[in-house]
Amino acid sequence: MTSQAETAPEGQAGFVGQIPPVEPLIAEVISTLSLAAHAYLTEAEGRNPDHASAEVAIDIASAAFERVKERLRSEERLAITQMLTETRMTFVRKRGI
Repeated sequence: MTSQAETAPEGQAGFVGQIPPVEPLIAEVISTLSLAAHAYLTEAEGRNPDHASAEVAIDIASAAFERVKERLRSEERLAITQMLTETRMTFVRKRGI
């Protein structure tokens, strides 16, 4: 059996075919981090909210968005802006700042 790395062209190890554009990948990372922040802020049985982890997730998502926002379509930019704003507001409410 041949691995993907062995059959991919040089410099494209792990990718077979066309390399995906970075924008949708970054948007997925931002969404995942936003969802993680909400999970860190949720109180569950026997577990307190983890404000520090939520803050890190929000900061990284925001930095990723700032880096790629000019390359996104206006609808994508608006949707991510709204998602991050809502996540930040939830963080502020839950933390009690």
